[in-house]
Amino acid sequence: MPGGKKPTFLNEHGHTIINPALSDDDFDAAVRISQAECDQHQPDVIVGSSRGGAVAMNIDSGDKPLVLLCPAWKKWGAATTVNPNTIILHSRADDVVPFADSEELVRNSGLPESALIETGNDHRLADPEPLRAMLEACERLGGRNSQ
Repeated sequence: MPGGKKPTFLNEHGHTIINPALSDDDFDAAVRISQAECDQHQPDVIVGSSRGGAVAMNIDSGDKPLVLLCPAWKKWGAATTVNPNTIILHSRADDVVPFADSEELVRNSGLPESALIETGNDHRLADPEPLRAMLEACERLGGRNSQ
């Protein structure tokens, strides 16, 4: 969400953030808005959390790196795989999106097990440890311009 803890954290650490307001009610509209922003701004890394992770998976981002936090891909959208430049952060204690969903996504996508990083102690991943893990993932995948 615009002004949320994760985008604010990335911004405070020198990243340019493109953080469009997405419809909570219309998934297809959220994907269209994100696609337009991605096409216009060409971010170095695309970050999506929970439903936003599903949005990120369902836009045509080419081979742009993705950092997905507890992606809710089984609940929204049609994508069942991600590109090779993807890191997934998830907590085993997530009570909203099962950790097993991210394990399955890694397998579906042919990613190494190391692409899934266990962090945090809830679904929000807004504590210092997962925020640092998100920042490190963004920087490892390359860039200062994150959507």
